[in-house]
Amino acid sequence: MATTEKRNRWIDLLYYIAMAGLLLWYAYSKGWILADFESVEPKQAITMLQNDDNVTLLDVRTIPEYKEGHLRDATLIPLDKLEENLAKIPKDKKILVYCRSGSRSIGASRILKRHGYTPVNIKGGIIGLSKTGVEIVK
Repeated sequence: MATTEKRNRWIDLLYYIAMAGLLLWYAYSKGWILADFESVEPKQAITMLQNDDNVTLLDVRTIPEYKEGHLRDATLIPLDKLEENLAKIPKDKKILVYCRSGSRSIGASRILKRHGYTPVNIKGGIIGLSKTGVEIVK
């Protein structure tokens, strides 16, 4: 009986460790923890685009997603091609980064920050941006 109890305690412990790991991974992937870059709401991003000449816009979605609709003057560099195309992005400006819903842009912001850029993640991606009434071009 003691051996079964001990085994069950180990299983419980492993379960809790796995759940904690999963929770930490989720929080990291959402940019809630260990994010050394700024994240802004879609309305803030639009205000920055309208009032700050020191920002540029980066879309990290796929080519088909971009063709469905994107923000005017956005540079498209899909997330999986970002590191090999960093030279296309100005280093002397803030980079407003967006994707579809805000997850890939967090990954892109981490890459940009690691390479010395100043990324600003747009929470909610193009889905959130489209709710602000901003013009989506095709």
